Amino acid sequence: MEYHSILEKQIRKFLITNYQENEELKKLLEAISKSYHTFERDKKLADHAFEISEKEYQKVNIDLQAQIDIRKSSIIKLKDAIHALDPTEVNNNFDEKDENLINIISFLEVQIKKTKQLETELISAKEAAEKASRAKSEFLSIMSHEIRTPLNAIIGTNNLLHYQDPLPSQKELLNVMKISSENLLSLINDVLDYGKLEEGKIVLAERDMNLKRFVKNLRSAHRLRAEEKGNNLRLMYDDDIPDFVIGDDIRLGQVLNNLISNAIKFTKKGVITVEVLLNNISDEFVEIDFAIIDNGIGISADKQEMIFDRFTQANTNITREYGGSGLGLTIIKLLLQLQNSDINLSSEEGKGSKFFFTLRFKKSTTSLQDENDKIQNSEIPDLTNTHVLLVEDVEFNVMVAEKMLQNWKATVDVAHNGEIAVDKVKENKYDVILMDLQMPVMDGYTATKKIREFNTTTPIIALTASITMDIQGRAFEFGMNDCITKPFNPNDLLSIILKYTKQPL
Repeated sequence: MEYHSILEKQIRKFLITNYQENEELKKLLEAISKSYHTFERDKKLADHAFEISEKEYQKVNIDLQAQIDIRKSSIIKLKDAIHALDPTEVNNNFDEKDENLINIISFLEVQIKKTKQLETELISAKEAAEKASRAKSEFLSIMSHEIRTPLNAIIGTNNLLHYQDPLPSQKELLNVMKISSENLLSLINDVLDYGKLEEGKIVLAERDMNLKRFVKNLRSAHRLRAEEKGNNLRLMYDDDIPDFVIGDDIRLGQVLNNLISNAIKFTKKGVITVEVLLNNISDEFVEIDFAIIDNGIGISADKQEMIFDRFTQANTNITREYGGSGLGLTIIKLLLQLQNSDINLSSEEGKGSKFFFTLRFKKSTTSLQDENDKIQNSEIPDLTNTHVLLVEDVEFNVMVAEKMLQNWKATVDVAHNGEIAVDKVKENKYDVILMDLQMPVMDGYTATKKIREFNTTTPIIALTASITMDIQGRAFEFGMNDCITKPFNPNDLLSIILKYTKQPL
């Protein structure tokens, strides 16, 4: 039998060679050998177990340290989140030294609930604000329509009476009516434009503009009112400015008209100067300085900032004595900001004011010769062969528009609502349709949509007393070709008809 290696060495060293003859000794040696084998096996198992336990201990220790680090990091992040949610609440009710994760999570949970509640309230407030804004826009649109509709009849009738060669005494009364109605229209436009500017719904146009003629016409338009107050209205124009520039003449006119009107309003027996000077010129752009200077009542230094705030004037007596909505300068400021400019003021109480600004225009390729050729080659417009369908429900407006069209020798059919208009278009051929938008039975939008189902070529021009971009955009969506706003200038109505009937201007 083969004994354990250690036992073999001991047998060779201590026993005689014939030990195997002793059976009892052999049994003892076998038992000892087995014990050696068992001990060695148990030792290996114990060593292996210890080695595994040590590794597991180290792993557990590392995991435990990682958990401690994660816990510390979590506490820091949770505290940062609590601070971010509501610093005031933290300062009052939160223990910064508290390291109990459960307490911190519980406090954060409360803060999150408060934040969600605040978020819900903010969303509700936002929705309420949007609803109020829509209501304001709708209100302005309705008011625009309701005021402009009768105003259209007043201004239109006044224009028609001017064409009938009135007596001098009648002409004076007509001029009073004209100025008063235009002042009323200006006031309405101020209120509506302010609403549109606040909502960012003003889009600037780009048109060729003979700037010199433009400002001369402005001066002519205001000269009579200036002379009535004993004022001398002067124009200083820089002849180095190109003949034509590209810009929005309507918005420039709105700015200059407001400033000139204010200068005349606050000046008696004085001098008002309109300055238009070249600032800079390049291959693509022209920068021009505009200034309106008067020697009227002036504005005190402490009031010069506030006059640009909405509905605000330098003192409470100004509205009573001079009139005005207190919106003009606010609108000027917003319109100039829309064109990357700003209104500046230099004034001294009792000595007068200077309002000035700079605008950049694109250069135009149009020349005075081109304009002169166009004027010389044009003929007096005649709508003899033009068949017009006028769709309008207000009798006064029907009378005004019908007489205007008849003065230009056009043939006019009238429809008092959209349903009648659809039937008339099915039965007759028209060169142009003038379509009111708000009518009983069937409105202008629905009528246009039905007409476009069987007629896609006849130009349809929207006649609207609302001037918001939403209204105009909707008109185009329903198939209308263009818009004209009530109360309309006869020349504007004529121009738009000539444009769509392809006749010379």
